[in-house]
Amino acid sequence: MRAWDEAEREAARRREAAALESALPPVGDEATLEALGLGAGRDGEGREAHPGANDAGQDGPPLPPGAHRHGDVVHPGPHRHPHVETQDDGRPVLGIVGAGPVGTALGVAFSRAGWRVGAAASRDPERRRRFASLVPGARTLPEAQGIVDECHLVVVAVPDDAVASVARTIRLYSGQAIVHTSGVLGAEVLEPSLAAGTQAGGFHPLIAFADVDRAVAALPGATVAVEAEPPLRGLLGEMAASIGAHPVVIPHGAKAAYHAAAVLAAAGTIALLDSIAELGRVADLDESQSLAVYLPLVENTIGNARALGIARALTGPMTRGDVGTLGAHAATLAAHAPAVVALHREVSLRAIEIAERRGAIDGPTADALRAVLAPAAAEGGAEGVGVLGADATSPDGRVG
Repeated sequence: MRAWDEAEREAARRREAAALESALPPVGDEATLEALGLGAGRDGEGREAHPGANDAGQDGPPLPPGAHRHGDVVHPGPHRHPHVETQDDGRPVLGIVGAGPVGTALGVAFSRAGWRVGAAASRDPERRRRFASLVPGARTLPEAQGIVDECHLVVVAVPDDAVASVARTIRLYSGQAIVHTSGVLGAEVLEPSLAAGTQAGGFHPLIAFADVDRAVAALPGATVAVEAEPPLRGLLGEMAASIGAHPVVIPHGAKAAYHAAAVLAAAGTIALLDSIAELGRVADLDESQSLAVYLPLVENTIGNARALGIARALTGPMTRGDVGTLGAHAATLAAHAPAVVALHREVSLRAIEIAERRGAIDGPTADALRAVLAPAAAEGGAEGVGVLGADATSPDGRVG
C-alpha cells in the first residue's frame, strides 16, 4: 500500500481531468464526433461503442444483428450517448447506484465538495426521497441503468454480494467509467458493465457507515483504497482528496487481507465491546455502565498503541506472567459467561505471543499461561489451575 503522492496527484488531476473530458463524446457536435471516430456510436478506433446483443451479461431475448439494449430499452443500431456536459472545472458528473448509508453519505460529501451528482438509483422509494432531499439537483431513479444517461462516472454503492448482479444490469457508453465501493472485490467484478472505451475501478472509504451524518463527518482524515488504471486512478485520487480523505493504492491481490483487517478494526471492536458488556452484567453493570467503565480504558490503550507501538502498548497479566490471575479469569468466564470463553482464549493466546515476542516473559512462563487457557483447565475451576482467587495479585503485589 502506498500513500498518494501529493505532487503527483495534483499533476495527474489536471492531466487526467482533461483526458477524461476529451474522451467524453461532446453533445450536439457531430463534426467533432466524426473526427474523433465517435460518431454514430463508435469509439476512437472506429469500433462500435456498444458491441451487439446480449453480451456482457445482459439479460433478455436475443436481439437482431446490430441491436443492443440499455436496461429495458432496445436500440436497433449504434447511437451516440446523450451525455450530460462536464462541469466548468472539467470534473465529470457522478451517478450513484444505491441510496443506503454508503451511497447517500458519498453523495452528500461529493456534492459539498463541489462535484455534481447527476442521479442516484434505488428501488426503495423512501431512500430515493431522502437522497433527493440531501443532495441538491440529483435525480432519483428506481433502476440502475437509468443513471448512465445522467453522469460520466457511475459509483456502485451496494452490498458486496450485490455488486456483480448490479453490474450485469448496467451498460456504459464509450467514455464513461464505473467504480464500486467494496473493500474486498476487485474491479473485474464490474466487467459486465463495460463497453469499448470505458474503465472500471474501486473506491473504498475506510469508515463505518452506521449513520449518514456521522459517516460524512468521518470522511475527512479517513483512508480511501483506490483501485484503477490511469487515467481513472488519478481521478479517484482527486475525488478522495476533495472530501478530505487520504487515497492509497492497494497492491493487486491484497484487497481481501486489507478488508479483513478493516472488519476486525470495526466489527471486531464491536464484538469485543459486546463481550465486555456481557461480562459487565455478571458484575451488575448494564450496557451503558459497562461502556462508561471500560471505554476510557479502551481509548487509553489505543492512545498507547498510537504513541508506543502495538507491542509496547500491551499490558495485563500476560505481560507479567500472572498465571493465577489468568486462570481466575478463565474459570469465571466458564462459569458465568460461556459464550465469551472462546474469544477470551484466542485474544489471550495472541497477547501471550506478543508478550513473549517483546521479551516481557520467557518461554516456560508463556507455556504456563497457555496451559491455563486449555479448555479442560478452565472448566476445572480454581482448584484445577491453582487459581489464587478473583482478587488475586501477582507475585510482585500488583493487581491483575
